[in-house]
Amino acid sequence: MSDQDGRAARERDAARWFDDEAGPVVRPYAMTRGRTRTAAEGRLDLIALVIAESRAEEPVDDRTLSPEHIEIVELCRQEPLSVAELAAELDLPVGVVRVLIGDLLDAELVHVSRPVPPAELPDEKVLREVIDGLRAL
Repeated sequence: MSDQDGRAARERDAARWFDDEAGPVVRPYAMTRGRTRTAAEGRLDLIALVIAESRAEEPVDDRTLSPEHIEIVELCRQEPLSVAELAAELDLPVGVVRVLIGDLLDAELVHVSRPVPPAELPDEKVLREVIDGLRAL
């Protein structure tokens, strides 16, 4: 194979991984190394908040992390974001974002906080009775 043929083959390969309208084409499973689940799956529903750990304030220089991992940490440094918000911000499927967050949980760069479900919040009537009782004191 001549040098020119090799160059043409490389250009064809590069064109296959780039879409003019969509940009670089990387399959989601490539970002997660083929994984579709994480051990933290049960904690990562759509409204779970992802918060950067305080030690994550330093630049992330872990070579095992992908650019998407680092972007998640940087976004969560600014403010806690839900899994759904991160997926929208990164323009990635929720399943991929969950696996990436699971990696960050394992690396202790983020933690997850789940909002209190409405069923577990105190009833408004009970709160009003407590307030009335305190006023009576």
